[in-house]
Amino acid sequence: MTASPNVYLTGFGAYLPGEPLDAEQIAQRLGAGARGAGLRARVLAANGIRTRHYALDELGAVTMLNEELAAAAVQEALKDRDLPLESVSMLAAGTTQGDLLVPGFASMVHGRLGGPPMEVLSAGGVCASSMTALAAAARAVRLGEHPAAVVVGSELVSRSLRQSRYEGDRTTFDAEFLRWTLSDGAGAAVLEPRPRPDGLSLRLDWTHLVSYAGERPVCMSAGGEPVVGRSWLDGPDLAAAEQAGLIRLRQDVKALPALFRLGLREYMGLVRAGRFTPAGIEHVLCHYSAEHFRGEIFGLLREADLMIDEERWFTNLHTRGNTGAASIFVMLEEAWRSGRFSPGDRILLIVPESGRYSLAFAQLTCVTADDADATGTEAGHANSAARPDSTADRKVPSPTTEQPGLLAGTPSPLVAQDGDGELVRWTVLELARVWESFERQVRATPLVRRIDTGTATLDDYRRLLVHLRQQVVEGGRWISRAASNFSVEMFALRSAAIKHAAEEHRDYQLLERDFCAVGGSIEEIRGARKNIGSEALSAYVFHQASQPDPVDLLGAMFVIEGLGAGLVLGWARALREQLGLREDQVSFLGYHGEADDAHFAELAHLLRDAVPDRAAAARVVRTAEVVARLYAMQLAEVDA
Repeated sequence: MTASPNVYLTGFGAYLPGEPLDAEQIAQRLGAGARGAGLRARVLAANGIRTRHYALDELGAVTMLNEELAAAAVQEALKDRDLPLESVSMLAAGTTQGDLLVPGFASMVHGRLGGPPMEVLSAGGVCASSMTALAAAARAVRLGEHPAAVVVGSELVSRSLRQSRYEGDRTTFDAEFLRWTLSDGAGAAVLEPRPRPDGLSLRLDWTHLVSYAGERPVCMSAGGEPVVGRSWLDGPDLAAAEQAGLIRLRQDVKALPALFRLGLREYMGLVRAGRFTPAGIEHVLCHYSAEHFRGEIFGLLREADLMIDEERWFTNLHTRGNTGAASIFVMLEEAWRSGRFSPGDRILLIVPESGRYSLAFAQLTCVTADDADATGTEAGHANSAARPDSTADRKVPSPTTEQPGLLAGTPSPLVAQDGDGELVRWTVLELARVWESFERQVRATPLVRRIDTGTATLDDYRRLLVHLRQQVVEGGRWISRAASNFSVEMFALRSAAIKHAAEEHRDYQLLERDFCAVGGSIEEIRGARKNIGSEALSAYVFHQASQPDPVDLLGAMFVIEGLGAGLVLGWARALREQLGLREDQVSFLGYHGEADDAHFAELAHLLRDAVPDRAAAARVVRTAEVVARLYAMQLAEVDA
């Protein structure tokens, strides 16, 4: 075979075992202890799932293997395409947990299907594993290595959710959340280098998969305790691992908002690179684990001015449940079968995975065999075809400067609203670039990595407070100096600075009280050696504050307040949990995180109203860059 510029999804299949089960029926199948009844009710209310499917009978016995679910979905996809198994020369399969530890899941599915020798790929992971399988199979078909491939995502998680796994003191919200959210099922698609000759196909324009495991801790796991490096294989026998709860699937639900912010960052990056525009997408299929999170995702997209109209989103979470790696293909099969897609429609697939923070995206375009784009035109780089609602004549965002609202690390992204004009939009986009770099620098510092990975000590916390004190004390002073240098024409900025200086004055007092509450003394924190990064930061912002109409200090406030709104509150929670601290021992971080969210919203308003010209905007951005670098240095110096 020769390489093809395109690859098409030409057949779709899904398999959902048993009849649909409602909330009472799932409790009967899994078994439900009285102790977890309240948690079950909370989870079911939050996830919005009305019915789901389990490969369990009325007594909770397993009725099918995971490999059987996957094989059934593959057969349905081949039937939809009217292809024999012998036409396929590659099988790529994704799942969270196969039936066996060895061999790979794809090998077991191949064995279940039978058929001729073929290439197989087993993609491990969690929800995004099926998208990994899709990307690998698509590349192989594009290279001309296979005339047809089939991709399948499959899960049989119910056998791990039965009551016997949740006895004793092992009932927690994180475990119960997964127990009453996950369900069984499989979905599959056929891939070919040409569209099917009869009817519609979905051209795969591009895929985008990224892992943040290099800078983020484990969020969802089974088989051990990632923070302490304890594995189910390390004990004397499996019974001991089971008794310790090491095999149970668990998820840090409180950490999920960080995944959504990372998803927003990647989403914006794709818009910035010109992969798609929100207005150019007709359908969105997004895998989210609970209806509760749909609102959070929509809120982030609206704040970033990148929301795709809500009526364009399709999900079957409410009737199929969360089938993990299978979910995106189960959704795609139902949308396809229902006739939702028309020629020219663009479909965006989004799969966030909480295992260790992975994200997968893909764009599909619905085509016929006669479409011009389906006859050899390189796909995925042009965002629209010649259609009445085409976005082809719109300006494609530049990869370097035009990225709407990329402040994904903060809960209140600073975004350009309609009518703000090019000046504010340029400023916003440049500040977005600064923030992304700043957050990476902060998370790379040794102290913050220990907080993020759950290995911080009480001494770490005390040293953090010592090294922050100087900057906090100086904060109110430089803001006051800036206020005195604003002219009457900058009345709004002067008023805001005076108000903010008064609020900053109490911060260092909270910090000192927290230090004493965790075993330090007031003499120790006040007499500590000054941090080099803090010295440099204070000198720089005082110099800037001494200039006439120091508008560029908005850049400094953007970084400092953004840190509080986006990261510090998470540090407070993490340190409380890791070190067993009381709220009154982390009051500075807690207050700073909550108050800075409001400060950041006020800053967004000032930025839109008070930046007079492009030169001033450039100074704001430059000041943000310098302050970001110096603040990161300040945190790095804690371990110097």
